[in-house]
Amino acid sequence: MIKELRLKNWKSFADATLYIDPLTLLIGTNASGKSNALDALLFLHRLASGGYIFDAINGNGDTKLQALRGGIEWVCLKPHRQFTLEVLADGVEANQDCRYVLTVQVNQLNVELIAESLTLLTYESVGGLLPKEKDIFRYNSKDGGGGNNLCLLSSFASIPSLDGILTLNLGSALSLNQTKTFFEKDALVNINYVLAQLKQIFIFDPIPSHIRDDSPLSKKLNTDGSNIAGVLAALEPSRKEEVEATLTNYFKSLPESDIKRVWAETIGRFNSDAMLYCEEGWGEAASHEIDARGMSDGSLRYLAIVTALLTREKGSLLVIEEVDNGLHPSRAHLLLEMLRTLGKERGVDVIVTTHNPALLDAAGGKMLPFITVAHRDGKTGVSQLIQLEDVNQLPKLMASGSLGKLSTEGRIEAALKREDAQ
Repeated sequence: MIKELRLKNWKSFADATLYIDPLTLLIGTNASGKSNALDALLFLHRLASGGYIFDAINGNGDTKLQALRGGIEWVCLKPHRQFTLEVLADGVEANQDCRYVLTVQVNQLNVELIAESLTLLTYESVGGLLPKEKDIFRYNSKDGGGGNNLCLLSSFASIPSLDGILTLNLGSALSLNQTKTFFEKDALVNINYVLAQLKQIFIFDPIPSHIRDDSPLSKKLNTDGSNIAGVLAALEPSRKEEVEATLTNYFKSLPESDIKRVWAETIGRFNSDAMLYCEEGWGEAASHEIDARGMSDGSLRYLAIVTALLTREKGSLLVIEEVDNGLHPSRAHLLLEMLRTLGKERGVDVIVTTHNPALLDAAGGKMLPFITVAHRDGKTGVSQLIQLEDVNQLPKLMASGSLGKLSTEGRIEAALKREDAQ
């Protein structure tokens, strides 16, 4: 699992670290940097999936890949022309981590890989503090080459090994330089392990209007949730029954009606498409079926989020902005408990952003270590990521009201501004 993401001169950040827990709440005012931090995760996912660095930033019309917010012009903190992203992720062994670092130069309409490295950190014991470091690979354009627009991590993993040793001529394979790099077989295991963790980042933005239509059968959930019916209907029968039962169980408490069942089934002459349905009742009245076209926006978003958690692979990182959009404040605690419980059961880490005071109230004191505040420094304007429990005045603030109240009144932000001024 990914544990930390460090941002250096990335968008509005000068140097900040996002700590990732099983459930991470990212809060902050508008334009504080929340989306900028999450864009870094999307960028890393695109690179791990084999894309070019330029395309991962600026999009690609041929593949319908959309640009990151702001595109290449705003990917670096002004006036800098380089950014660095650093990821701390699990290693293959329990007492190991891997540190991946990428530095990119942005030159108007092109990019250049400046440096890239993967380092294995081995601790004497699980949870140890001083690891032994071993380079798996390290590249610096100052040593030769330049102009490369490829991510080495994904490039190395795609080249087959010979007799347990991989020999790579960087000059011919990646147009970098004329040296040769040798990888032991266990190094390739670590490269692929880190790569897999980056590939499993899933930025999810369910759009209710897209979910209302029928969708083709599919094994992979779309980022807008438009094909949740197709994903559910395509599951193996026993797995489908299990997933739909869990989906129903978590959905029961959301609306006022009595939900009997939620499911998807194929439609049409060729049974290649599917529609989402639910059966609801009211008291003693006979129950009736409705399809996705008759469901509320909040219901569809909630069902999409539950579906994502139930169908993501173990070890995934699920990222959802404005997770509570469309939900009544009285249901915030149900959403939070669902994210916490299902994420743990499925082995999926979750990062969500929210402006909802009801969700913060539902989080309460137990979630304090897992809440990060995005904040613009009052002197420099750069974005910061601050653990809520590290706010110096937090104990005094908590004594005067709930987290939701503090957020609504802007008192957390005011406290951070006072700390900036000191």
